[in-house]
Amino acid sequence: MGLSNLKEKIIAESKRLGIDKIGFTTAEPFAELKESLVAQKAAGHTSGFEHPNIDERLYPELTFENPQSIIAIALAYPTKINEKVPRDEKRGQFARASWGIDYHDILKDRLTKLIHFIEEIAEDEKETENWRFAPQVDTGELVDVAVAQRAGLGFIGRNGLLITEEYGSFVYLGEIITNIQFEPDEPKPFGCGDCTRCITHCPTGALLGDGKMDAQKCLSYQTQTKGMMPKKYRKQIHNVIYGCDICQLVCPYNQGKDFHFHEEMEPSIDEVRPKLAPMLSMSNKEFKKQFGHLAGFWRGKKPLQRNALIALANLGGRESLVKICKCLEDPRPVIRGTAVWSIGELTKKHPEQAIDLLYELQETETDEEVLTELTETLTMLETNKKKA
Repeated sequence: MGLSNLKEKIIAESKRLGIDKIGFTTAEPFAELKESLVAQKAAGHTSGFEHPNIDERLYPELTFENPQSIIAIALAYPTKINEKVPRDEKRGQFARASWGIDYHDILKDRLTKLIHFIEEIAEDEKETENWRFAPQVDTGELVDVAVAQRAGLGFIGRNGLLITEEYGSFVYLGEIITNIQFEPDEPKPFGCGDCTRCITHCPTGALLGDGKMDAQKCLSYQTQTKGMMPKKYRKQIHNVIYGCDICQLVCPYNQGKDFHFHEEMEPSIDEVRPKLAPMLSMSNKEFKKQFGHLAGFWRGKKPLQRNALIALANLGGRESLVKICKCLEDPRPVIRGTAVWSIGELTKKHPEQAIDLLYELQETETDEEVLTELTETLTMLETNKKKA
């Protein structure tokens, strides 16, 4: 079988498997990214979630023997919930890229099926034995958007995301490194023109304008950290408890894009727009049952509970004060400290409601970060009390 014929068969099978876009590129190094990646790391703009070895991100041959090609795939995900969100009580929200079953699992499933198909159509056993494949999603070494761009799936926008013609940037990306030599597809040219909408709408100024970002400033990153969230970001997350998709929602390429091709990606209201107050007292078992299959589950319960406390304060959830006050007894300092801030925000017009409780906690608290939150919150409440 000729390699062009093999490529055609793979493309046809990818459509049958529900892969929305597929492209092929060489396994040549991505050396042009080196300067940028080194500079980002030196400037402290990385999140720490990336693969730590920069050279392994650039040179496929360091992690795969004799790489010849990379097959890149994209799956489009939905942007709207078909059900109506109830207006029953204060709810948080997960960003769209984390709706449905964890996208890592969905991509791995499609990549594995595609590899099985290629192996099955080999002309003889010797060919199958010689062919090798390494599937990966964003937990692997390569820079997904760079692979996808070079394989012709789309271009890298000013927000650093891959933007496709058909689905905008609402796509999950994965790739397969292989020692089969395919004819490469043409890369897509940059398509943002003079548009800077994502940069001007980013609440924290995380986007640097050239496709790079200061990941530490990104609200998506801030929702995934495990420590105290810096004060300057707390109001900005509003009621989002995982991720951020503002730079996608304002992008002209994404207007009107909403695709429901994959059943596993369909969002359930109580998972992606969860009631916030019940989250505060959830057991590990309950938490896993409600959120365990989402991409946002990977960081565990603490960041999401911390974010729920912040979201309740931002939404003015005074009816949940009793539950929030209960969090002052939590063994985890991050939860106690965030609860202190949340209580302060919700009682600043009526300081007498919680001020004595916070003074009581101050007498027994030993954690430095919680004590800092207590001092700042009590100072604010005392000031407001005098004004009243």
